[in-house]
Amino acid sequence: MTIEIIGISVLWLFLFGYVIVASIDFGAGFFNASTIVTKKNHIVNTVIQRYLSPVWEITNVFLVFFFVGMIGFFPKTAYYFGTVLLIPISISIILLALRGSYYAFGTYGTKGHKGYTIMYGVTGVLIPASLSTALIVSQGGFIRETATGGIELDYAALFTSPFAWSIVLLSLVSVLFISASFLAYYSSVAKDQGALTLFRRYTWIWSFPTIITALGIMIELRWHNPDHYQGMLSLWWLFVLSFVCFVWSLWLLKKRSYGWSFIFVVLQFALAFYAYGVSRYPYLLYPNLTIYDSFTNETMAYALITAFIFGFMLLIPSLYLVFKLFIMNKPYIQKG
Repeated sequence: MTIEIIGISVLWLFLFGYVIVASIDFGAGFFNASTIVTKKNHIVNTVIQRYLSPVWEITNVFLVFFFVGMIGFFPKTAYYFGTVLLIPISISIILLALRGSYYAFGTYGTKGHKGYTIMYGVTGVLIPASLSTALIVSQGGFIRETATGGIELDYAALFTSPFAWSIVLLSLVSVLFISASFLAYYSSVAKDQGALTLFRRYTWIWSFPTIITALGIMIELRWHNPDHYQGMLSLWWLFVLSFVCFVWSLWLLKKRSYGWSFIFVVLQFALAFYAYGVSRYPYLLYPNLTIYDSFTNETMAYALITAFIFGFMLLIPSLYLVFKLFIMNKPYIQKG
């Protein structure tokens, strides 16, 4: 295994961690806001608040690790993605700041303020949509050269691309599916039957749109990026295993085994996520940038790997303590 592959593998691990943790967080905010509109917030508010209170500031740790590592391991991405995605990523950062502010105001300021809660939920849906722009652009076909020899994002191609919209749609429905699955499990641990029934139904509702939109992306990719499509076909067995995990998670949900159901949801996304990453090898930005022509020097690479290992050793025990003391602490989540 080359050092370039080790570097991208480390980054992909942190990105996957962010996808799962952030999906639960964003989805919880959306469900909290949507139940206010449907006047069912009294059912889920307690469970959601007990989950969000200890973790809402932790989610972005994975994102920070990923972006710092991306620039450190692959310095050329700063020019390509920094130039092309300046506006979309800036919007994401603004939304992240607003989301944190609305949560703080809604939770620690004016208690029960519906406007803050709704905006917290809305920004949570917009953030994955805006962040997915990076994944869309990396597939190629959305960057054009300027008259001065620079590069810029082709917004006309971006907003009229079925492939782009299919990824945005998948980012939205998968966030809600992952979150609903976890919150169903969390409600079962909290012994909150009302919230459990609602989140169980939400899991069923958002499960099939997730699979349908994922299939739609593969169909669109066939025309948008044939090379990546062929790479995905070569790993068809991983996608089949992902689908098996999806079916098994729903069967476990039906059998009311909520913890194992969520584990298989995570396995479903892990298999598909890593198959997607491996199938696009060696490109970071098709066809301009690969992991080999943009990699940092060897000394810097080993220093980064060492720093990430120590960071990971610090992060995992910290997350364990948060889960042990708060998230899965039954006296805490079952209190009246």
